[in-house]
Amino acid sequence: MTSTTNRRCPCGQGDPYETCCAPFHQGRRKAPTAEALMRSRYSAFALGDEDYLLATWHPTTRPASLDLDPDQRWTHLEILSRTDGTPFQTTGTVEFRAHYRWQGQRDVLHETSRFVRENGTWLYLSPT
Repeated sequence: MTSTTNRRCPCGQGDPYETCCAPFHQGRRKAPTAEALMRSRYSAFALGDEDYLLATWHPTTRPASLDLDPDQRWTHLEILSRTDGTPFQTTGTVEFRAHYRWQGQRDVLHETSRFVRENGTWLYLSPT
């Protein structure tokens, strides 16, 4: 995983990683909303944290393993919309654009993701 000391969090909130997504990645806190989980998962992709990605994926849709491409550089995240996904709900969606560079080319992943909260924990379920 990439060193993150004193760096802004990749999720785009503008806070230092150590006080933003690191507590989620390190298991010290749970994401309180679907959007917070989405942002923390984006940061995990940007930092190559496969363990966190798998741990926050719903078991019914989670792959057995991930093979992240180290040449893919996630550059920034745009949250476009969200539906539900509050600390008091059990489902939510987040529409986003995740920008990246790969082999010198810029590209974007545009998705609306579905999330569910089970036993107080938000999990990524699937794209809509």
